Amino acid sequence: MGGGRVLLWDFDGTLGQRPGRWSGTVMELLDRVCPGHGYRGEQVSAALTGIYPWHRADQAHPQLSEPHAWWQRMTEVIGEALVRLGLPPTDAATAAGLVRAQYTDPEHWSLYDDTLPVLEELSSLGWRHAVLSNHVPELPILIRFLGLAPHLEAVVNSAVTGYEKPHPEAFRIALAATGDPEQVWMIGDNPTADIAGAHAAGIRAILVRTPDPGVPRHAPDLTALPALLAAEYEPHARR
Repeated sequence: MGGGRVLLWDFDGTLGQRPGRWSGTVMELLDRVCPGHGYRGEQVSAALTGIYPWHRADQAHPQLSEPHAWWQRMTEVIGEALVRLGLPPTDAATAAGLVRAQYTDPEHWSLYDDTLPVLEELSSLGWRHAVLSNHVPELPILIRFLGLAPHLEAVVNSAVTGYEKPHPEAFRIALAATGDPEQVWMIGDNPTADIAGAHAAGIRAILVRTPDPGVPRHAPDLTALPALLAAEYEPHARR
């Protein structure tokens, strides 16, 4: 491994998805723990805003780079958010304590239909692949369950490294993990974490799935990537 051409892929919202994401997961648990609770999805989403490590990407968290520590902290902040929402502390703690198992259950996750065909096509064109994701410690388990592992040379996960995109160290670690490739692009659905973060690290990037007029390179889905990369290709992609 080393040199050559590498695509750094975001995971959630780019290659794979979980219906409802975090707020949907919490709503599922509220329905289980507190039937008839009366909270709406937008209320739960608002209560959870700002509590995740990637919402403070400027702050490294190496002290949370072990799964138990990471989830202990997340369980605490989710429970606190539910209490602020108005849930009784006991019910809030019960629901928060179930989030890990519910969110990381591989059966709740799926790949987008275009993920594997496009990865295979790009591999045939000489691109190597790695994931660079702000995610949970169980991300490698999800990747193996979904059949992505054979296509990837590395998985760089913020829950392990302690650095969230768009922190420049997250990208530096990914480059080192892929052998400091000569040509590298970031592919992701988040204009800030994936695109602005990559640009700040000197990496060209393509926004996928999420339209944003402020981002110069955009593909509505992954099927457009082979042609877009071919059109953009230059001898030095990282600049």
